[in-house]
Amino acid sequence: MAMDNPPHPGGIVKRQCLEPLGLTVTRAAEGLGVTRQALSELVNERTGISVEMAIRLSKAFGSTPETWLGMQMAHDLWQARNRASQITVERFAAA
Repeated sequence: MAMDNPPHPGGIVKRQCLEPLGLTVTRAAEGLGVTRQALSELVNERTGISVEMAIRLSKAFGSTPETWLGMQMAHDLWQARNRASQITVERFAAA
């Protein structure tokens, strides 16, 4: 059974972290110690969660860095698997 497309974690940050607390991207970026542009690109799903951002998010909003990175990995892997037919490689085997 195929797994549904996991949500981009940037949208989760926006809907479950910023919006419930009434935080603007500017204010949240200040609190996280990142640029407004970096956070905007994340919550608008144009970039993924880096290891450093995962630590920042876990400190600011809870959960663990592993949870944030797991969400990113699940999203990225689903996207890549949908493009798997376009990925060509040479298969190597022991002689």
